Amino acid sequence: MGFMGVWSVLLVVGAVGAVGGVACGVVAGRRSRRDRPPSGLDAEAEANQWLVRLSGGLVPPDVRAWAGAGEDTARALTSAAECHRAARARLATARSAAEYAEVTRTAREGLEHLGRARAGLGRETVTVSPAAGRERAEAPPAEPCPAG
Repeated sequence: MGFMGVWSVLLVVGAVGAVGGVACGVVAGRRSRRDRPPSGLDAEAEANQWLVRLSGGLVPPDVRAWAGAGEDTARALTSAAECHRAARARLATARSAAEYAEVTRTAREGLEHLGRARAGLGRETVTVSPAAGRERAEAPPAEPCPAG
């Protein structure tokens, strides 16, 4: 009976130690990942997120409103569509974190154009970030996105 009691205590202590060691390893792993730059997979996911956001913004809620838009609004909408096309083409060939970052930059630029187009229509704007929401349409028109 004494042997079985000691053996049970050792098994319980070993199990608790193993679980504690695994938990400490997970916490240490998470902390070390925070210090590293994003991986290619993280960058790809972020690029996809921004491209999907731009795609959704290009779907007009009211086609008649887009058709009756002024020249500046139409130019901004065209620039947003060009950015979308360029970002999609770059995403298809991107393989590194830097290339995915370029896709993200292009999609965000497209969202800025889209925000100006929606502001020209008197619609709610699509903001890139909380800080960009304060700037809205006051920013000067940007150059169209380069071809993909």
